[in-house]
Amino acid sequence: MILRTRLLLAGVVLILMSGCITTTTGGPERERVDSDVAAQRFFQLGAQYFQKGSYTLARDRLLKALEYDPKLAIAHSTLALTYIQLENQRLAKEHFEKAVKYGPDNFDVRNAYAVYLCQRKEFDNARVQFDKAIAVYENDNAEIMMTNAGVCMASKPDYALAEQYFRKSLERKSSYGEALLQLSSLKHNTGNDLHARAFLQRYLITNPISAPVLFLGIKIEKELGDDRAATDYTNQLLRDYPDSAEAKYILSNS
Repeated sequence: MILRTRLLLAGVVLILMSGCITTTTGGPERERVDSDVAAQRFFQLGAQYFQKGSYTLARDRLLKALEYDPKLAIAHSTLALTYIQLENQRLAKEHFEKAVKYGPDNFDVRNAYAVYLCQRKEFDNARVQFDKAIAVYENDNAEIMMTNAGVCMASKPDYALAEQYFRKSLERKSSYGEALLQLSSLKHNTGNDLHARAFLQRYLITNPISAPVLFLGIKIEKELGDDRAATDYTNQLLRDYPDSAEAKYILSNS
């Protein structure tokens, strides 16, 4: 399973104001572009270019946004993600640090930084950022950050701590598929396939099936010695996802 970054740009309000007109006593009417509005405009453009994969154009617009508002946390965070794509890790980290400095209660910003730190194997620093994101009172999707933190701790590896995060995620939202799947995978990888089966079955009740899910089921049932269940998963994988990497692996090893 891979550590997933919650979509950083989700929920951002697009400001489409065209500027404002002001007058000065005794003088001609003149147009003045408010700096906050300009910053949001350039941020929107940068975010759109980022989503399209035009990273150089994204960088230029985001830097322009920060000229108007140097403390715009979401622009710093998106610029950090852009620099990752441009393979400049120094500037990526610099802008992530500015993002959390100027947006300490922005849980999306902290989550993105935590994922970045985890990918760079800075596990303890990543955990600090995850915990701060989780603790934000307004964070209505904390189960996502809890699950990301669990995946990060499993990568360390600290399986006990990873399990704690996954279980906390399920305490918050019992049907959250990613946490159920991660716990199932964790239990399988640590040799507890009865529990791995139970978590996978819970996942399958309310969450979508995919080739990786079926492949996990095959591995679990083989470890438990249930050839019939393993065959059922295999047949479904080959029937519904014949072009998947998992199906090709099964066929090449059969």
